[in-house]
Amino acid sequence: MELVILIGVALALLFNFANGLNDAANSIATIIATKALTPLQAVALAGIFNLVGPLLFTTAIAQTIGKGIVDPMFLTPPLILVGLIGAVLWVFVTSYLGIPVSSSHALIGGLLGAGIAGAGVSAIRWPTLEIVELVVIYGLIGAVLGMAALAALALYHKEPVSRYVALGALIGVTLTFPVLIATGIIKISGILAVLVFIVVSPMLGLISAFAFALIVVRTVRNYPPQRLNNIFRNLQIFSGSFQAIGHGSNDAQNAMGIITALLLAGGLITEFSVPLWVILASAFAISLGTLLGGWRVIDKMANKITKIRPYQGFCASTSAGAVLSLMTAFGVPVSTTHATTGAIMGVGATRGYSAVKWGIVREIVAAWVLTIPAAAIVAWLCFLVYQAIWL
Repeated sequence: MELVILIGVALALLFNFANGLNDAANSIATIIATKALTPLQAVALAGIFNLVGPLLFTTAIAQTIGKGIVDPMFLTPPLILVGLIGAVLWVFVTSYLGIPVSSSHALIGGLLGAGIAGAGVSAIRWPTLEIVELVVIYGLIGAVLGMAALAALALYHKEPVSRYVALGALIGVTLTFPVLIATGIIKISGILAVLVFIVVSPMLGLISAFAFALIVVRTVRNYPPQRLNNIFRNLQIFSGSFQAIGHGSNDAQNAMGIITALLLAGGLITEFSVPLWVILASAFAISLGTLLGGWRVIDKMANKITKIRPYQGFCASTSAGAVLSLMTAFGVPVSTTHATTGAIMGVGATRGYSAVKWGIVREIVAAWVLTIPAAAIVAWLCFLVYQAIWL
């Protein structure tokens, strides 16, 4: 049993390493795109602040990963191992192909696939019908309010209302759930939170970055362009560091949750409480992955979505970091990839619809949609192999 747990801990840290390898682009894409730092300097910066992040926040996300997806009573060490293998394989393959995916969602998919294969669908902590109904109702209310607000704005500017209906609904839904969670009106956790924030986190990044960039443009519009570029290149170092802290605090907790679940399943601890050595090891693993860098992913995030100017890079990094920090504080495991991609799209859209390469965006979104089911299928197949060999 001890050997299985040791292998599991190693795999969990390997997963965080792969997370840093893929998600290195999140914290440094805008810094590299605007040449605020060299690629190696940017990767080193992200690696250092990824290590700092987990020490500044609670371990609420580790709790969600470790006992909010699959019922802990069904989480045996071999089953956790299988889930990890599914997640690690998916993240390494997508990193090799240069596709920015959510490592958090890959892990959740791996756990789902292993849990269903090993213990059936009853092992999964599905949301209650009551909470699903509340989410649907509040989502519809938010959509209607968003449509009404944008329709009124379109009429005021004498533009066609139909052009803004769908966008208004999406904005309304995006803003509704963070407000509801922050005020304590509704508590969304586990799988339901993950599914809701697949939509909310990229849109929240897009909206906040778009609004922030417009405010910055209006504030500094009379300054000389060259002076502005120099100022915002320096500011990007701070905003990139802030984003790296958010990335480390959110994503580093994936391995923390898995390792703690392994220790609990193996009887080495008596309650789900993340030990300090687990926090430090998980943070170090994600930092090491970031230091080595996923260069294909970095190139896609930095150069393929839109052309990023220094002030836009600052706005994107700051907005994505704020989204990550907010969600981490509430214990919601969101995708740093989703938040950052949304923020980059948001700052690009300030220059018009055509400034964003939506074909690349569609490719990235397709990978997002596929991540949970793909990792689940890989983990499910791995469990079948495990059964055939050892059971």
